[in-house]
Amino acid sequence: MWDQRYSAQGYAYGTEPNDFLVEAAEQIAAGHVLCLGEGEGRNAAWLAQRGMTVTAVDASAVGLAKAQALADEHGVSITTIKADLQDFDFGDGQWDAIVSIFCHLPPALRKQVHQQCVTGLRTGGIMLLEAYTPRQLELNTGGPPSVDMMMDSASLRQELPGLEFIQLQELEREIHEGEFHNGRGAVVQAVAMKPESQPG
Repeated sequence: MWDQRYSAQGYAYGTEPNDFLVEAAEQIAAGHVLCLGEGEGRNAAWLAQRGMTVTAVDASAVGLAKAQALADEHGVSITTIKADLQDFDFGDGQWDAIVSIFCHLPPALRKQVHQQCVTGLRTGGIMLLEAYTPRQLELNTGGPPSVDMMMDSASLRQELPGLEFIQLQELEREIHEGEFHNGRGAVVQAVAMKPESQPG
């Protein structure tokens, strides 16, 4: 599916970064950033322009080739890794930030990935996420057709134990990101930090 979507002319979700990422990016310290399900690279290229060392992981080689082209166009460098998130090694304390923008996964895999995000973040590291909530199915302006793949505040608190939420909210907002995210969307937005381990 994704190779086919990204094979079309142009960029399926546009070339501009996600609005929430732009709003919240000041909370990410300069360093090594991992972008999950990054596709054609709009967020990775923008973060690289801000001086981040960016790794973009996605299962689509077609999307990642376009991500590299977009980074080249902006005169920045990103690292791309073709991998299924089920098999990707997040490492331990490796990332200053992990960015997940509309990275919708089946529930079991999502829980696995979120746990690996917690492990993969360094102390003080930030996870920044925006995803559609179940209400999005009523709005039908983008996202997967399955409620199981949606997220909300409660599920994120449950699936990201060990992170302290700096921001966590559900809202509706206008989303205009290419052909496939276009119109009013119901989203959950999160910024969470990995705190220092507590003694005892």
